[in-house]
Amino acid sequence: MSATSALPVLYSFRRCPYAIRARMALAVSGQRCELREVVLRDKPAALLAVSPQATVPVLVLPGQVLEHSLDIMRWALAAHDPHGWLIPGRGDLGAMLELIAQCDGPFKRALDRCKYPNRYPDASPADERAAAHAWLRVLEQRLALEPGGHLFGPRAALADMAIAPFVRQFAGIDDAQWQAAPWPHLRAWLVRWQQSPLFLGVMHKYEAWKPGAPPVVFPPPTA
Repeated sequence: MSATSALPVLYSFRRCPYAIRARMALAVSGQRCELREVVLRDKPAALLAVSPQATVPVLVLPGQVLEHSLDIMRWALAAHDPHGWLIPGRGDLGAMLELIAQCDGPFKRALDRCKYPNRYPDASPADERAAAHAWLRVLEQRLALEPGGHLFGPRAALADMAIAPFVRQFAGIDDAQWQAAPWPHLRAWLVRWQQSPLFLGVMHKYEAWKPGAPPVVFPPPTA
């Protein structure tokens, strides 16, 4: 067995916010894997075989399959957490997980209905936008109170890295509206995150994986 074939396998999709945050945790922790970029409209049989729900990201480990991005993040950081993402400067892991749950639940629901209104004809765009804005104001208020400009203290932690990909997705719906909204601290926070070497390093474009293709080792040396 080659060294590459012994690595965990990560099924990912470059733009998916769940996959982005999983890749960031793997990159910062240095947990190497074989990355397999997925085309969502044509999911490979190998992915369906290990994860019937076939949503990305999926990390295939020896004897275990992690099908949720937050589980992948915590698995990687439990092995190596060089920047203390699991131990925030203020608060604790439980408080971060609670804020992440709000992002992944009510905010993501509103985000989807704002971004893809044709998929949700019974939803009110105005109501969903108002719900999303209300939660973004919560983030703005938290950031305004933190001199270091992060959600839980003076440095970035798990909550920042898990939530930022979804705020990025919302900001991309209507840039003019995003720039005009009354949340300067949130905009600055997102800009810093998007300009970070870590984020830029995990957003490299890869060809869609096919069986027999040369393996792609992730993180690359520059991530």
